[in-house]
Amino acid sequence: MRWIDFENKKPTDSNIPGWQPWSESEWAVWQAESKRLVDVMTCLHAAGKIKERNELIDKNASHWGKLKPWLFALSHGKCWFTEGKNISSHPDVEHFRPKKEAISLDGTVRDGYWWLAFDYTNFRASGTVPNRKKGGWFPLHSDSLCSKFESRCEESEMPYLLDPVNPTDPDLLAFDEEGNAIPVPNADEWAKERVRISIERLKLNEHDALPTERRKVWQEVSGAIDAFLNAKATFDPKKNPAPKVTMDEKAKFIRSKTRKDAELSSVARWCLLFRNDPQLSKLACE
Repeated sequence: MRWIDFENKKPTDSNIPGWQPWSESEWAVWQAESKRLVDVMTCLHAAGKIKERNELIDKNASHWGKLKPWLFALSHGKCWFTEGKNISSHPDVEHFRPKKEAISLDGTVRDGYWWLAFDYTNFRASGTVPNRKKGGWFPLHSDSLCSKFESRCEESEMPYLLDPVNPTDPDLLAFDEEGNAIPVPNADEWAKERVRISIERLKLNEHDALPTERRKVWQEVSGAIDAFLNAKATFDPKKNPAPKVTMDEKAKFIRSKTRKDAELSSVARWCLLFRNDPQLSKLACE
């Protein structure tokens, strides 16, 4: 998982690789339709017509589907939760806060965040594996406020699920040499619990293809690190300059694996960080 700079990127931006930007008028039309749909749902909700409200959401899934290419362009074609391209199956538009019902940690169900069903800031690019397992699951800390349409406070909620849009959440997730997602070292108890629950509900370890591919990345980067360090140990600019070629090749490879557009780049970054070498850490791309 890597942070997605969602706030500063819009469908009208022309600097998003792989995305053909919308015109300002196209974006305005999409937003106007979103507002219209929410207005209709608001009337249905006020009338107690919850079934009809939820049916309207389902009937208009194509509306948020129009933003799917943009969402995946923001992450270079990767699932925002797993950093996989095809590993976590076909691409979906996932609603971080569930649309029709929200399931708590103990299995109780409360009304969903229906007013966010067509709010693009609630959309996440996801593979089908984490999306299907998550479903309407969205528990909050026992001390958390709970946002409702009549008293909205999403910014004050304390969800268990890690959110790639939150600047600090991706940094809570680390990886080990076996390809497993784990809590970051020295995490506090709440952070550990969030990571544990997120790993479980998003199938970050349960889906066998993910640990398998992460392990491959770790082994590749680890091998490149070993080769880099071995060459560095014998390099002498006057007496033995030849190892510099190997050092440059391996450094270039390591950087390529840690780039934002590389699949499972977070795994490569953690492989570097676990070596606890300042020079190696500098090879990690931002």
